[in-house]
Amino acid sequence: MYDLVADVRRYAEFLPWVVATRIKSDSETEMVADMLVGFSALRERFTSRVHKRRPDESGTGEIRVEYIDGPLKRLENDWTFTARADGGCTIGFSVDFTFRNAIFEKLAGQYLDAAFRKMVAAFEKRAEQLYGSSSASAVIAAS
Repeated sequence: MYDLVADVRRYAEFLPWVVATRIKSDSETEMVADMLVGFSALRERFTSRVHKRRPDESGTGEIRVEYIDGPLKRLENDWTFTARADGGCTIGFSVDFTFRNAIFEKLAGQYLDAAFRKMVAAFEKRAEQLYGSSSASAVIAAS
């Protein structure tokens, strides 16, 4: 699952609203990438630095996204990966952001829960395509 999330280059293949990605630099521990996100005629580019720590002997790893540039005022998101004894993986995901435009933030806020659910479902579907069926499912908690 870590590899699926870290493979930003392929997001446009399965994530809703992701039109394209461009990897500016990439190493085992850090990536800088542009993501073009769009819906209808609206297109926005986000640039982020992605800090990667592959799961180690303890079975834990993380991906932390640091926002560099784009239409938001602030964006932070974190993924955690913890191996389970049954061979599965427990994934934690958090995202926190602020729009530059307060009016747009109020309008977009109405749709955020549905948008996050759609994105989580896209990651689950991609995992099933790559790794096979699982009885597990995401539990979404938004505040």
